[in-house]
Amino acid sequence: MVVVTFNSAPHLDGLLSSLDAATGGLRIRLVAVDNASADGTVARLEDDGRAEVLVQPGNRGYAAGVNVALAATRDAPAVLVLNPDVSLAPGSVPALLVPGRDPGVGIVVPQIRAPSGAVHRSLRREPTVGRALGTAIVGGRIAGRFPMLSETVGDGRSYRVRRDVDWATGAAMLVTRRCVDATGPWDESFFLYSEETDFAERARRGGFRVVYEPAAVVTHVGGDCMTSPRLRSMLVVNRLRYFRRRHGPLRSGAFYLALLGNELTRGALGNRAARAASRALVSVRARPPELCCSDRLLPR
Repeated sequence: MVVVTFNSAPHLDGLLSSLDAATGGLRIRLVAVDNASADGTVARLEDDGRAEVLVQPGNRGYAAGVNVALAATRDAPAVLVLNPDVSLAPGSVPALLVPGRDPGVGIVVPQIRAPSGAVHRSLRREPTVGRALGTAIVGGRIAGRFPMLSETVGDGRSYRVRRDVDWATGAAMLVTRRCVDATGPWDESFFLYSEETDFAERARRGGFRVVYEPAAVVTHVGGDCMTSPRLRSMLVVNRLRYFRRRHGPLRSGAFYLALLGNELTRGALGNRAARAASRALVSVRARPPELCCSDRLLPR
């Protein structure tokens, strides 16, 4: 089990207090990769005493932290990658391991709930121009009901049964060692956001299944990416980068316009984060895809 932290001290109590019941008696190894926190995160982890803390000299991003942890846990048959702001329901870890025992399964994702208990719409489809346009035109809540119009799986019935998915938000993700070895490291050029999309797509291309397991429940605080101008900008720009890497210029141009239209519409309705994301998209339009993720290009 690995957790990547950066100034995460306020969130760690929920995760640490949930571990014993979540593991169901399984023997686990907890590795925490800290990306140069300055708020007492390392001290909190060391006080708890259960985690092996790997302190990094700087913050190179979430994917880089995951790669450090994966390299440090080469003997583990499966690794549960966690955000620090999650808590795990009792028995959730054994539940994730059940589908992971199938040799064809490379990634298992849990049901994610908000602190209120509501099921978070965390399951995703592969991005397409049509889905980006659908969200921009009719809005995410309506588009989510139709597979052709949204990346987000919005049908509540889909969250009640185990099923294969394209990918899911990366707050909690069990990855088998055979999948890691075959797929390779997480792409560190995605400083934050879309790194899980990229890894899941490469795993699927390598013949592995991504499975959603509703019997495993994780509560995730999250939510900042929709309200923080800087985080929303990073999320949207990295969505563009991910798509550009897999499609030609015409389709990528249409995808860009759909993303931009969505952010402009939300910005016009008063969403400050969306306005910042619009500016970020305009600023990177003429840049090569590999430069679009640069932390220096995003609004502070």
